[in-house]
Amino acid sequence: MSPSLDRTLSALADPYRRQVVELLRQGPRPAGELARALGLSAPAMSRHLKTLRESGLVEDSHPGFDARVRIYALRHEPMSELMTWLQESEALWSDQLQAFKAHLESEP
Repeated sequence: MSPSLDRTLSALADPYRRQVVELLRQGPRPAGELARALGLSAPAMSRHLKTLRESGLVEDSHPGFDARVRIYALRHEPMSELMTWLQESEALWSDQLQAFKAHLESEP
């Protein structure tokens, strides 16, 4: 596995961070809105968002009207890499199970 995939899986291991990803699937949101939606304090949300940024799952930007506000959005590349890995894993297991089934069916 690649180091970036390891970071993605590690970041998604936390339920709050998975909830952030679910919320951001609906569209970009400010950090404060994410914190309120999850019932977290600003410092706790900041720590989760830092982990998600460092893993590459989210990116932040500042709207032109207020440089203090950060808007978070999902990045698609890490999720695409995760989906590719999951599809390859599923194909391996599917092949293994089909071979096992064929073996069992060939036994008298």
